[in-house]
Amino acid sequence: MGDKKVKLVANNKKAYHDYFIDETYEAGIVLTGTEIKSLRAGKASIKESYGKIIDGEVFIIGMSISPYEQGNRFNVDSLRERKLLLHRKEINKLIGALKVGGVALIPLKIYINESGKAKMAIGLGRGKKNYDKRDSIAKKDAARKIDRAVKSSINR
Repeated sequence: MGDKKVKLVANNKKAYHDYFIDETYEAGIVLTGTEIKSLRAGKASIKESYGKIIDGEVFIIGMSISPYEQGNRFNVDSLRERKLLLHRKEINKLIGALKVGGVALIPLKIYINESGKAKMAIGLGRGKKNYDKRDSIAKKDAARKIDRAVKSSINR
């Protein structure tokens, strides 16, 4: 994603807190016309969502896209299952990883890329234990303290 112009629609910060993210993939999302308009307005949530493989296809379940205000009868269910578009090799890799166990398909963020297409970053996540979460919080706090100390020594 580097220096390209992308519009971040939804971010799942809690995913990095609850899971170790091993691999990430970029996937397209199959949407209706009113859903993409609502996404461009920034009305989406992926906090309670997860990925699932059904009949060799990847679906995102629990993602909420608010109905578009001017959509009237064209609006669809805001919590419906949405298909993700990935290459066959990537899907096969995900199927193999999910069969091993202890791994979940976690949506990380939704964004609109420079060509106007809605994309989702998904990751293979292994669940963190409580002591892992405390450890990562302690590391962040230590890094924050070091940054503050460096800034205060520079400003003096």
